[in-house]
Amino acid sequence: MNQERILAETESVCPECLQRIPARRVQRGDDVYLVKRCETHGTFEVIVWRGEPAHSAWVRPKTPTAPEHPLTPVEQGCPFDCGLCPEHRQQTCTALLEVTQRCNLHCAFCFAAQFDGAAETGQVSPDPDLATLEGWYRGLLRASGPCNVQLSGGEPTLRDDLPAIVALGRELGFDFIQVNTNGLRFAHDPDYVAALKTAGLASVFLQFDGAEDTIYRRLRGRPLLAEKEAALAACAAHGLGVILVPTLVPGVNVHAIGDIVRFGLAHAPTVRGVHFQPVSYFGRYPTPPTDEDRITLPEVIQELAAQTEGLVRAEAFVPPGCENALCSFHGNFVQLADGRLHAWTRRRSCCCQPKPAEEGAADARKFVAHQWVAPEPDAGVMPPGPSLGGWDEVLERARTHGFCISGMAFQDAWTLDLERLRDCCIHTVAPDGRIVPFCAYNLTDRHGQALYRVTSDRASETSQV
Repeated sequence: MNQERILAETESVCPECLQRIPARRVQRGDDVYLVKRCETHGTFEVIVWRGEPAHSAWVRPKTPTAPEHPLTPVEQGCPFDCGLCPEHRQQTCTALLEVTQRCNLHCAFCFAAQFDGAAETGQVSPDPDLATLEGWYRGLLRASGPCNVQLSGGEPTLRDDLPAIVALGRELGFDFIQVNTNGLRFAHDPDYVAALKTAGLASVFLQFDGAEDTIYRRLRGRPLLAEKEAALAACAAHGLGVILVPTLVPGVNVHAIGDIVRFGLAHAPTVRGVHFQPVSYFGRYPTPPTDEDRITLPEVIQELAAQTEGLVRAEAFVPPGCENALCSFHGNFVQLADGRLHAWTRRRSCCCQPKPAEEGAADARKFVAHQWVAPEPDAGVMPPGPSLGGWDEVLERARTHGFCISGMAFQDAWTLDLERLRDCCIHTVAPDGRIVPFCAYNLTDRHGQALYRVTSDRASETSQV
């Protein structure tokens, strides 16, 4: 039996009642578990880190920075005072604006799980009007300045006025606006895509779970691959950069990690990268998910190395510079003309002082705003100068064929670690204008009751696959 070692004391919530409870990160062999106990509902433990790279080598220090303009006071303590409160330890890198709760798919897994299927019964909230959205934009500017913005939902492309929402944000000073979409309208309405581009849309965050329809049947309810490809073609035609976003579910599409990367590279430079999201569990779960129902970040890294057969190496991936190290990984690459990937990831020397949080957030904003947009038509033209040998090709291709591979482990009621939550830099604007860390905003207990989301009268079942 592996010897148990306590790595850190932290806090979490009870999956049954969402009360704040003490928790520990505990190492057993190469694996790390979050172990916690509620006085009413007992002990819970869940895998949060499985295998290499080693947890101890991955964690790195970070100098926290409180929000410059917190909107809520500290009264009950984390995670109950989000707004952001003065005890939050990171500024906003990306802010999500949920422009609708309507959707045109019935997905097995969804951050907005309680809204799944509610559109037919009229039990979703009405879409916020442009005046409300302008208030959200202006509130963001006051709180954090012109951060990166993602328009989300629901399915935001169900709004015919989405181009006007993009244009409004650009007029107010937000230079990078991205839409988070399943791509179905893009596949069938090229004029809509053109209107979004004209309005100033910078990037598309495209749901993409694999290159085979068996995956879509299980995760999204029907075959979608042809429509995903048509959506990509529409984005290419109008110069919109795309990030492919797979939800990774054990037993469904973990085997497809390498194929997703190869698909993205085959559609570069329109596809600017792949952002993997290991499944997290929201909504109703009469039977709590087991450790076999989860895939952790180090496992994704190892699958990337194994399934791409040397195209990418595990050593190319590093912890984030913005959010908590246990939340994500990223690797930056240049796709060479012969198909090889040249690793371009910037590593920090271990002897350097940790970067202040506000600098990490600023760097993350700049990277996304540069890397996730389509290259300009003449971006590959190198200025005249002396030859740099083999670096000439790398530098020239970097202008047009940069490719990022990343992953982010969102937290649910079982995995929530309040130390990680306080370091969150991805925030959602709540209907009342508060700015709430993404994982707190989407958090539900296992019965589907939310901490921050305004739920419909009928929370739907979130099905196991």
